[in-house]
Amino acid sequence: MAAKSLLSLSLLLLLLHIAAANPPRPTPKPVAIAVEGMVYCQNCQKIGSWSLTGAKPIAGAKISVICKNHNNQVSFYKVYETNKYGYFYAELVGYKMPHPVLDHPLQACKVKPISSPLPDCDLLTNLNYGIAGAPLRYDKKFVVGPKYRAAVYSAGPLAFHPEKCL
Repeated sequence: MAAKSLLSLSLLLLLLHIAAANPPRPTPKPVAIAVEGMVYCQNCQKIGSWSLTGAKPIAGAKISVICKNHNNQVSFYKVYETNKYGYFYAELVGYKMPHPVLDHPLQACKVKPISSPLPDCDLLTNLNYGIAGAPLRYDKKFVVGPKYRAAVYSAGPLAFHPEKCL
C-alpha cells in the first residue's frame, strides 16, 4: 500500500515538473488584414500625369476594397471613407484566404476610388491604376496591440481631379 502511494506521489511530482517546464503557450492572436492609403485632389496643372505636386488631401472620400478569389469571384467588398487628412485605414473584417497563395491579398485585392465629397474635384484619375483598381503593396508593416495584430498593406495614393480648371 505504501509503495502504491509512493508511486502515485512520484508520478504526480513528475507530471508537475513536466507541466512547469512546459507552460501552456498563449493562444496566438488572429492576424487581421488591413489596407491603408491616401486620397487627393490633383492639381489642375498635373491632370493626365501621376504627379501629386500641389495636390490636396480629400476628407470624406470613399474608396472600395475588392478582393477576388482564385476563381475570379468577388470574395470581399467593402466601402471605406477617408478621415479629415485624406487617409484611410481599411480593416478587411471577414476576409478569408482559402488558398494561401492565390487568395493572398497581394494577388486578390485592389482598391478603387468611388466618390469625392468635393463638387469641384470629383472626377476619377487613373493615378496608380485607381480606375481598374490599385494593387496592394507589402511594406512589412504590422500594427500590434494587446489584443490586436494586423498585417497592413498599402495602396495608392489615389486621386480625383477638377472638371474645370482656370
